[in-house]
Amino acid sequence: MRKPKIAVLGATGVVGREILKCIEKLDIPYESIKLLSSAKSAGKKVEYRGETLTVEEATPDSFEGINIVLASAGGDTSKKFAPEIVKRGGVIIDNSSAFRMDKDVPLVIAGVNDEDLKKHKGIIANPNCSTSQLMPVLKPLDDFAKIKRMIVSTYQSVSGAGLAAINELKESTQASLDGKDFEPKKFVKPIGFNVIPQIDVFCENGYTKEEMKVTNETRKILHLSENVPISCTAVRVPVFRSHSEAVTVEFEKDITVEKVKEILSNTKDVVVMDDTANSIFPTALDTAEKDPVYVGRIRKGIAFDNAIDFWCVADNLLIGAALNTVKIAQKVFEYQLF
Repeated sequence: MRKPKIAVLGATGVVGREILKCIEKLDIPYESIKLLSSAKSAGKKVEYRGETLTVEEATPDSFEGINIVLASAGGDTSKKFAPEIVKRGGVIIDNSSAFRMDKDVPLVIAGVNDEDLKKHKGIIANPNCSTSQLMPVLKPLDDFAKIKRMIVSTYQSVSGAGLAAINELKESTQASLDGKDFEPKKFVKPIGFNVIPQIDVFCENGYTKEEMKVTNETRKILHLSENVPISCTAVRVPVFRSHSEAVTVEFEKDITVEKVKEILSNTKDVVVMDDTANSIFPTALDTAEKDPVYVGRIRKGIAFDNAIDFWCVADNLLIGAALNTVKIAQKVFEYQLF
């Protein structure tokens, strides 16, 4: 089985660095690896798996002979380089929103809809972080009882907005502790000791782009009908890593709490952490830097028939970005789709 030549585009960013860790952790085989970035980061040295790698500025020629590109450099960069990668015979696994809703681009969570990978035409999209952690939980439940409608409220950490956002949380918090005014740059309001009910820009329907990503991407990944209502409210919270989500799902047939726990306890990459009598349920601190999706507070919904409410937490830099990207690459390698 041939080994791919790999490139990491956006290698010096928060997600790019996690991608490198995940390649090593999952022991992804490769013939060679190339680190690419903007001109600003070019020339940096990275110690990786016993060798010193020099970060290169990404240009179209950088992808000559490359089989698989793991990209986390923003939508504009992906749009710029994806055609160049495909033209040279490579496959790009893209973390941005640039191609997610393109009908010719598979939107994939590894282990959930792997078969969609076989339809790729050189571009594979990684879902939005808040969508990603829901999919391993929803897929087996949908298989059993079929989703009828869903309401999601997200509590998203600042790392989902990059390194500048992480630094802004530190600075904003310190300013608040010092009793000083703080002028936010990354967020629309100070994030220290605050909760901001806006992620991304507002659409005409009053929802934000982030909220509509959850709606539209869930339907695409799970192959749900457009008639299945999905509503989301996305909120930024003063947490460094891990997104938390409160979810209500109504199913077409009855499903008990016991059955949900049984199904999820037997689902790969999902951990049930649910013992309310002893205050056992997942939190952001519990899940940071851990691979699985954690689920707790599972209870029978009282707002709809055949509904289940649950709390879902996962590291947004892993399942929501780097880990899923690398797992997709693992599947592309396994299926020899490059």
